[in-house]
Amino acid sequence: MSAELEERTYVFAKDVRAFCRKLKWDVINLEDIKQVVRSSGSVGANYIEANENLGPADLRMRIKISRKESKESIRWLRLSFIDEEKPDLEKERARLMDEGEQLRKIFSAILKKLG
Repeated sequence: MSAELEERTYVFAKDVRAFCRKLKWDVINLEDIKQVVRSSGSVGANYIEANENLGPADLRMRIKISRKESKESIRWLRLSFIDEEKPDLEKERARLMDEGEQLRKIFSAILKKLG
């Protein structure tokens, strides 16, 4: 598997965390922040596990989980509330959602290739 993709998933999780630090930490947003931090980190964690080569079934399962976590990250990013006083965060969220979608497509392509 690709060290480049592993790094890309790391940067995604790191960027999501940096984004979340800028959000308003109220009761509602806090739960969304917790979820997106977990799911964004899980994208790469499961990809790393997939690279451990424990067999074809495990590989497919871990790639599927990475794809699922990419989708969930997009969902939680969409739900996060951005304060009207910070409109620049909307661009950052859009960029992160796009990266989550690109990762989802990559994992879908890997699954297709695996058969």
